[in-house]
Order: sequence, then C-alpha cells, then structure tokens
Amino acid sequence: MDKVPVSTKVARCPTCRKPTVPEYRPFCSKRCADIDLSRWLGGGYVIAGSSLDVTDDSSLTDDGTLAPGSRPPADRDEDS
Repeated sequence: MDKVPVSTKVARCPTCRKPTVPEYRPFCSKRCADIDLSRWLGGGYVIAGSSLDVTDDSSLTDDGTLAPGSRPPADRDEDS
C-alpha cells in the first residue's frame, strides 16, 4: 500500500510566526503574548463597529462615576 502523506501543519505564533508552545498558545513565548496584549491596550487593534455615543452623561456624578441607582445609557439602534 502507498503511504498517504500526513499533513504537517504547525500552528504559528501570530506575532513572530515561530511554532507555538502549548504553555503560551497561540503564541510562542510570554514575550510575544505581551507584545500582542500591548497592541490591544494601545489601540493597535480595533474591532469594526459603530462608535459609542458618550454624550449622554446625565447618569454620571461630578467625578465621572455612575450615580447610585442609575443605569448606563441603553444602546440605541441607528435604524430606529
């Protein structure tokens, strides 16, 4: 019988493209995981969507925190 080649796909780190390490998956190291986290926190990555309307601050106190017993503004559908 002929042997069928087995796929040898290796998961790659999204930061540096090296093979991943189970401990840091999907990354290859803590360094690459930290680089990715830094990109998220610094605004390097964005998720597409509509902007948030933050003009309604009627439920906020003077220091910018949510007033006791109030709810954050409900999401509004732009179609309505």
